[in-house]
Amino acid sequence: MQLYLIRHPRPRVAPGTCYGRLDLELAEPAGQAATRIAPRLPAGLPLWTSPARRCRELAAALHPAPAIEPRLWEMDFGLWEGKSWDEIGPAALDSWAADPAGFVPPGGESGLQVQARALDFVRELAQTGIIAAAVLTHAGILRALLAHQLQWPGQRWLELRFDYEQIVPLHFNRP
Repeated sequence: MQLYLIRHPRPRVAPGTCYGRLDLELAEPAGQAATRIAPRLPAGLPLWTSPARRCRELAAALHPAPAIEPRLWEMDFGLWEGKSWDEIGPAALDSWAADPAGFVPPGGESGLQVQARALDFVRELAQTGIIAAAVLTHAGILRALLAHQLQWPGQRWLELRFDYEQIVPLHFNRP
């Protein structure tokens, strides 16, 4: 199955803020981002999107009937949500960086939990017989799916970086 994983556009949030489940609006109108993204996608793809506003707004500008999929939400950072990286502090961030797959922020979820729900979605999608689809989501979901595909250990996950509006074509052959 061919997936076109799309990271949402830049959200309206102060630089240096931890956000995952915060439901942020986009920094610019979704239509502007859609005019940049649409030409880079094959025409007529079905589109699944995270329920996050920053994804839903773009999805509506890209597709007449996007499917909202809760398993595509970004990682839940728990008590870190909305705090600056400075407030979270270097000791906590170092713990996360040492094990991005297994570390659980207080009240949040681990990268492996994110990966499990994202893979559950992809496996279910593959069972429908769909050959290709666009998936509008977050860097954490892209990281979890690509790490699975590459068979990377959790310690390497943070090496995978994605720009806003980046499209990652992925022939998913390891459901």
